[in-house]
Parts: sequence; C-alpha cells; structure tokens
Amino acid sequence: MRTRTALQALTRHPLSFLRSRWPWRSLAYLLSSAVLGVTVVIVAMSISLLGFVPLMVTAGLAAAGLLVLPVTGFERWRLRLVDLAPPARAPDELWRKVGLTLVSLLVLWWIDLVVVCFTIGGPVVLILSPVLQPMEETWALAAVLTASAAGLLLLPVAAYAFTAWAGARGAMTRALLAPRETELAEVVRSRARLVDAFEMERRRIERDLHDGAQQRLVALSMKLGLARLDLPPDSPVAEQVEQAHEEARRALAELRELIRGVHPQVLTDRGLAAAARDAAGRSPVPVDVNVSLPRRLPEAVEVTAYYVVSEALANIAKHSRAGRAQVLGLLVDDTLIMEIRDDGIGGADPAGGTGLIGLADRVAVVDGRLSLSSPAGGPTTMRVEIPCG
Repeated sequence: MRTRTALQALTRHPLSFLRSRWPWRSLAYLLSSAVLGVTVVIVAMSISLLGFVPLMVTAGLAAAGLLVLPVTGFERWRLRLVDLAPPARAPDELWRKVGLTLVSLLVLWWIDLVVVCFTIGGPVVLILSPVLQPMEETWALAAVLTASAAGLLLLPVAAYAFTAWAGARGAMTRALLAPRETELAEVVRSRARLVDAFEMERRRIERDLHDGAQQRLVALSMKLGLARLDLPPDSPVAEQVEQAHEEARRALAELRELIRGVHPQVLTDRGLAAAARDAAGRSPVPVDVNVSLPRRLPEAVEVTAYYVVSEALANIAKHSRAGRAQVLGLLVDDTLIMEIRDDGIGGADPAGGTGLIGLADRVAVVDGRLSLSSPAGGPTTMRVEIPCG
C-alpha cells in the first residue's frame, strides 16, 4: 500500500523509513514555520509602534482578519509535504480558518521550531563536539569522540521524533481545514459518480449488443434457415448447415440472456416488481415473489434493488442448497424494504467472495443499508432498506 502521510511512514521498516524522503519532507514542513514566525514578528513590531493600547488591539484584530486567507492557503499548500492527499475544502466554515490562523500564528509555529532545535540541534552539537571543544588530553579526546558517535546514533531517533510531530501537526491542520464529515461526504459523492458512470457504460454495452451483435445473429440465423430449405434434406451439406443454424440459435439465446443480465429491459419498461418476477422466473430454485409497490421508484433505487435481488438469487442457486426462496418488497414511509429469504444451509459470509460486500457498497451509495442473517444450518435472510425521498 502506498504511504500517503508522515504518520503512515512511521509504521514502515526502520531502514525503509530512514531511506525514504519522509524525514526530509517532515523537516522541511517544520522549518517552513519560520515564515509564520517572521510574519508574527513583523506584525507585532509594527503594531507596537502605535503606542496606544486600544489602537494596538484594534490593529491586531484587523491584522489577524487580513491574515486568515494567506495563512490558511499557506497551511494547505505546505500540508502536501506530510500528507499527499490534499483535504477537501469545507465551504462556509470561516470559523475553522480563523481558528487555524490563530493557532498557527500564536502557538504552533514556535513549537515546530523548538522541536527541530531540540531533535536536530542536540545530535548536531554532539557530532561537532570534536570541532567545538578540541582536547589534547587522551581521555578528553576519547570522551569527545564518544559524544560525537552518540550524536550520529541519535540522528535516526531524531528523524522519528520530528517526523512524528510533523505528522501529528499535519493531522491537526487537516482536521481544521476539512472535517471528517466533509471528506466523507466527498467520498460518498465520488463513489456515487463512479456508480453512475458504471451504469451509463452498462447501458451503452446493452444497447450495442442489442442493436449490433444481436441483429447480426438474427440475420445469420435466418439466412442459415433459408439455406437449409434450398438443400436436399439428406445431403451432408444440409446436415452441417442445420448444425450451424442450431449453434446460431444457441448463441442468440445466450446473447439475449447476457443482454438481460447487463440491464433488463423489463426494469426500464415495467419497474422493479416485474423485474423481480422476471429474475425469479429464471432462477433454478423455485422463488415466491411478493413485491407490492404503489408507484414507480427513482431509477437509482430500482436499479440498486434489482441487482440486489439478482445477486441474492444467484448466490442462493450457487451456495445455499435451498429448496425454495422468497422475495418480498414493500414501501414503508417512503423507504423501500426488500427481503430475500431461503431455506438453505445458511452460513453466508461476506468475506467469502459471494459479492455481498459489493452489494453493501452499492446500497450505501444510495444511502441504503443492507443486513444479513445467515446462521449455520439456515435459514438465510437478506434485508435491504433504501430511502426513496
């Protein structure tokens, strides 16, 4: 997995971490706080020249207000040194920007520089001790050389120390720039866009198969049928043409089944209840369908619910050893509730590669919820709730 933050880099193997760019990126991140320090000093000196306390307070508040956008922009820009994924922008939350500005200018910048001085300054002073304190006596020279060696050994420790602070500092900055709710909402929106794009591509494939390959197979089947009529019934060529005709019919039947699986036309034309009955009719396990809906639902809800039913029935046929299944659906307080039950052996496990995790993700995109009850020995019940407002 790709390392995206300084805190994640700390979990890597020590040699891998020390050879990476993360210590240097973290050091650069902390040293860049000197820009904030210089800004604070310049502003403070300028305000102090006013001499009148109320005027100084007013000027300080005005300066803080003017520095909100530059400081938050600077913090967002340099955050990429310790966090490769830039935070989503949190709209209309000025108080977060003001809070980050005040914390950065009043507290964090000097803590950053103090951390660098203590973690780097100490080992550097020890390393340079033979130069800083030349000794002629043998015992003193040995002590200085020992201190220098100790400084070299402390450098890796220093790298871990300032990288840890830089990672924590970056995490605090990210939390102020974009709360988890904002980033989670952006992830949900992104996943919804991916599902929409996938659905559009699915329909394009269905249309191309229906209007292209299927029509060619129909034409081929007709031509083979006509050719068979023009041949002597008992000739070898007639037998081969008949076999080719049969293969073309089978291919056409399989293609139609494939098209129905890509995006069933009955779902578009007649809605979820008819599509659920169609899927149940094609299941090798007998299925009782009771889907009672007073109206057509939003397209995204119908498509999601249909593929839940389709995938659940496919899993029942493959894994459950069930003798019978049941599909129930109703609308309660503008929420679609679907239940798929079977009398099989149970023990369904989302981690077993049966597509249950993918179904749960798909349901979550439309703000729905999927739950599963499948004790060993059965029965199994899958319940889906999708809001339709």
